[in-house]
Amino acid sequence: MSGGTDTAQFSAVVVVGLLVLFYGGTFLISTRIGKREENADGYMTAGNNVGFGISAASMTATWIWASSMYASATSGYTYGISGPIHYGLWGALMILFIYPFGKRIRKVAPKAHTLAEVMYARHGRSSQLMLAGSNVVGSLISLMSNFIAGGVLISLLSPFNFIQGVVCVAAGVLLYTLWSGFRASVMTDFVQVVAMLGAVAVIVPFIFFAAGFPAAFETGADNLTPQQGNFFSSEAFMGQGAPYIAAVLAYAIGNQTIAQRLFAVKESLIKPTFITATIGYGAMVIGIGMLGVLALYLGFEPSGGDLNNLIPEMAAEYLPPALLALFFIMIVGALSSTADADLAALSSITMADVYGQGVGKEKADPKTMLLVGRITMVVATALGVTFASLQLSILDLLVFVGALWGALVFPVLASFYWEKVTNKAFTTSVLVALAVFLPVRFGWIPVDGAFGIVVDVLAVLGIGVVLGLMVFGFLGARAAKTVGVLAVLVSAPFAIGSLHEYATLCGSLVAYSVSTVICWAMSVRQEEGFDFSVIAERTGNFDDGGAAATADGQGEAPPVPGRAQRPGGAPDAGDLEPAAHTK
Repeated sequence: MSGGTDTAQFSAVVVVGLLVLFYGGTFLISTRIGKREENADGYMTAGNNVGFGISAASMTATWIWASSMYASATSGYTYGISGPIHYGLWGALMILFIYPFGKRIRKVAPKAHTLAEVMYARHGRSSQLMLAGSNVVGSLISLMSNFIAGGVLISLLSPFNFIQGVVCVAAGVLLYTLWSGFRASVMTDFVQVVAMLGAVAVIVPFIFFAAGFPAAFETGADNLTPQQGNFFSSEAFMGQGAPYIAAVLAYAIGNQTIAQRLFAVKESLIKPTFITATIGYGAMVIGIGMLGVLALYLGFEPSGGDLNNLIPEMAAEYLPPALLALFFIMIVGALSSTADADLAALSSITMADVYGQGVGKEKADPKTMLLVGRITMVVATALGVTFASLQLSILDLLVFVGALWGALVFPVLASFYWEKVTNKAFTTSVLVALAVFLPVRFGWIPVDGAFGIVVDVLAVLGIGVVLGLMVFGFLGARAAKTVGVLAVLVSAPFAIGSLHEYATLCGSLVAYSVSTVICWAMSVRQEEGFDFSVIAERTGNFDDGGAAATADGQGEAPPVPGRAQRPGGAPDAGDLEPAAHTK
């Protein structure tokens, strides 16, 4: 069965009307919250005082992008009934894992704008640029994938072609985000996530029953392989579940769009915000992903074999015009909520990390910062449109970026808890991890024989690192070390000798393990410690001049001699204990 959209396409007038309705409405919202004299800090973090409802909706909407919906359906179509569970459940849990680390980050740097800005205060220029650079790459890829999703949607449901669809979406997102930046992003996210939740609740059940549910799951069972029909499929876990567990943990820690919302929400609301977003994300993404499973049972074949076409063509096949219009708005809202977050993240990086730290906080001109931020949005949009024309696989992009960020996870987290981590250890560990990750991930070096065993051993260590970090945020260092060691011992007999066959998973785990081992080895014997209390002094607002510059306003942020004096009576940083958590 092939996707048939010939009779379900909208006219050009209808599509333009829907786009004007959506983007015109979001633009009006952004003008209502805009300020005649815009504030640079408000443009980046909305004053660090966003309430629960807006924050939870924004976190949910940002994590749920069109790519999440498309990729979840792709996972269901590729791996069968467990595919959407592996995609949605692990993605949801990673949102939950952010909050204990987020509480520590906000305690150390209550008024920061980017994680890279904190790394500059903690280590110096090279660590800052490394984290900022990775976020620029990640946000551009994210922007590109959302534009791809929009272009595919419009090209399938209207007379417009793919590039015209990409340009329409890009122009619409830029229109309402440019003036008020992050403030516009979080306010419009609230409206968008309400619309998306309502649309999913109506559209997914309708398509299921229109396609003959539940009979379709009986008559179409022959379309599945044994692995696709097995809920506990090892193929689904190794190909989708395990790589995504590693990838989304890296997304959670290294992604500026997430960090920006962490710095924006009221500090006391971090926990409920991220718990609510966990539930909202999981429900919506797993629900949409089940459309991919349904398509598999039906023998539905997306046009050209392009799985990016799967959801739009399923909608066009089974939805009446009114619900198809609702579906159109849902996908446009999903991709826009993340695209505007990417634009806000990129602008904050250039404002705070490129311009702000480049000239020094005391010399930074807030008006110039705003100009830099807005120019960044325009340039990023143009680059996103250009890259979108390549029409790469969205699922592959997501897993690749997450794996790439895996090299940063331990050095970043350790820098917030352990006073011994140095700039040299941070930089070296990340660069070496990337140097090992790339050839393993893309098969540049044969992994047969002895080298394959070495890769497997590193990957097994990576399993321990990933699980240990997950436990560390909630239960502390002792439990994390116990879980990490047990994970290595249990997985080693099964993984060594075969794990290198799964390049995506193996590459990600190797990035974790190499960066962790090198960062720890280069830091453990350091005698001088860092005083975490100075981070709050070195980061902060640009508009009121409240943040002190580093010792010389540029270059390395010098460590404070002696043992770290951690604020608030937190446990000894040398043992990597997390800050106390509020129950």
